[in-house]
Parts: sequence; C-alpha cells; structure tokens
Amino acid sequence: MSSASPNSLFGMGNPLLDICAVVDKDFLDKYTLKPNDQILAEDKHKELFEELVKKFKVEYHAGGATQNSIKIAQWMIQKPHKVGTFFGCIGKDKFGDILKQKAEEAHVDAHYYEQDEEPTGTCAACITGDNRSLVANLAAANCYKREKHLDVEENWKLVEKAKVFYIAGFFLTVSVESILKVAKHASETNKLFCLNLSAPFICQFFKDNLMKVMPYVDVLFGNETEGAAFAKEQDFETKDIKEIAKKAQALPKVNSKRQRVVVLTQGKDETVMAQGDKVETFPVVKIDPKDIVDTNGAGDAFVGGFLSGLVQEKSLDQCVKAGHYSANVIIKRAGCTFPEKPDFK
Repeated sequence: MSSASPNSLFGMGNPLLDICAVVDKDFLDKYTLKPNDQILAEDKHKELFEELVKKFKVEYHAGGATQNSIKIAQWMIQKPHKVGTFFGCIGKDKFGDILKQKAEEAHVDAHYYEQDEEPTGTCAACITGDNRSLVANLAAANCYKREKHLDVEENWKLVEKAKVFYIAGFFLTVSVESILKVAKHASETNKLFCLNLSAPFICQFFKDNLMKVMPYVDVLFGNETEGAAFAKEQDFETKDIKEIAKKAQALPKVNSKRQRVVVLTQGKDETVMAQGDKVETFPVVKIDPKDIVDTNGAGDAFVGGFLSGLVQEKSLDQCVKAGHYSANVIIKRAGCTFPEKPDFK
C-alpha cells in the first residue's frame, strides 16, 4: 500500500476519448490524412469518427494529456485506488459513458462536468503499419466552466483534499479562471502546483494566460521544442536547454516557501532539471528503436511517473527515475496504455 492517500493528486484538463483502429490507405485518402500526423478536426472530418466505429474494429482508451498523466500516476501507485482525482467536461452521450467507465477501470476518481450542448471530445487514432494519424475534436472539453463545476461545494472539497495539483498547458485555452483558482489555493496552502508547457503553440499564442499562471507554478514540465518556444517568447536569448531551465526556474513566484523546479525532457536524450541554483541531467532508460511502437503518450507518461513520486513525497531524483520508467513502458505499446502492474523499484 502506497503512502499516498485517496484524492491527494488532482488533475484538471481536456478529457478526450481516444478511438483507435487499424485502417486502410483508402480511409486515410478519403479524409486526406497523412499516415503519421496530429491535427485538429475540421468540417471535412465530421463523418470520420462515425465511419471509424462502423467500419473497423475499434479500441477505446480514455485520453487527453492531463487525464493520461493522472491515470499513469495511479497505475504506478497501484493502491490505494482513487489517489488521482480528475475534472474536465464531457457530453451526455455514449462516448461520455465510455470515458466514465474507462476512468473507473483505471481507478481514477473522475468527476466530469456533463453538458448537452457539445458532444464528448474525441481523438481518432488511425493506425496503418507502425504509423498513427491523430485527429482531435475538442468539442465538450472546450466547455468547462468554473462556476458550473469547480465552484460547486462538493467538487471544491476534492480540490482542498489534494496535496499535488497538475494541469497540462492545453487547458489554458479552455478555462484560465479555473486554473488560477486552483493555483492560488495551492500557493496559499503551500501545496505543490504543477503545469506543463504542452505545446509550442501554447507558449506562443496563449502566452498571456500562461504568464498569468506562471507565478504559482512549483513544478514546470516541458520538452525541448516547447522549452525553445518558451525561451523565444520570453526573450531569454539562449537556445541552451540548461540555461532555458535555469531562466524559467528564476521567473517571479508568489509562494516563496518553495523554489520552483523546472523539468525538461528531450526524447532519447537526457532530462534536464533546474532547482535552486543548480541544473542536473538524468540519462533516460536505453531502448532499442525497433521496440518503440508509439511515442505519442511518452510525455504524459513521464509526468505521470514523476507525479506518482511527488505525491508519495519521494526525492526529486526518484521522481525523474519514475518518470523515465513509465515513459519507457508506454512507448512500447499503442496508445497511452500499460500492463497490469508496474515493475519499478
């Protein structure tokens, strides 16, 4: 049994149902999809989701970056169940029901804001050989409302129960007021608030929202391309990843009782961590390229492993190790899926 208690890890973000299927080239051509790509759905993709389910053998996985990370953290912890709480918005529909069921199977305590104006967000993963073409339709995920869900007394009580908070940068496009409410609570109660840069476009086009939240961030995650985009937007005038981590670490911070920690991953290259006035590097677990099935969930998995360490009050070095372990497991499998139990010491 882990030292983590139920609801001690809180996540909020865009819940998407991943719909994965092995398709043929005709299907890709019909919807003008590249074999290996990530795009947001447009009008021409409307029927794609229905056709995928009708025509091919599909697998459903609860997806969305934050939800993936909370799920991985719960998997790493194993017991007690429901250490991880998750908030996000879904529709009142079949896909929403599947998301609820999948969260339950992963032992995550998901409390969704359910509305009927938009359908549940989905991400179609169209697999051909070892390629996958991802088409994301945010839909309901974009409808999260602070006053309709986060402010509700029984929901806010779950926020108050948590010790560690994690939100992916993607949610900055949805509800910055919800993020700020949680971030301020963490800061005022000296709890840990973690944020992910998530994508270069967040650093570029949602810079104002990102920088409103930054003073409350205790742990900042990102990868090398996101770190570079952030550095450029913030006029750091360096492309050196260690310098970027250092400068991000030194940005203004509200809660002076905790120094910010910045963790930047670089795929197969070493992970960089800045804390206090030192920058450390950690080599990742070696892997044979032919064992790599799908690198898509690697970043989410790294964060999930790291969070599992944080919530169990392990050292930061141990948190990085746990992150490297879970990312290594996930990239050998399709989608953000995992075996029954971790083998992490």
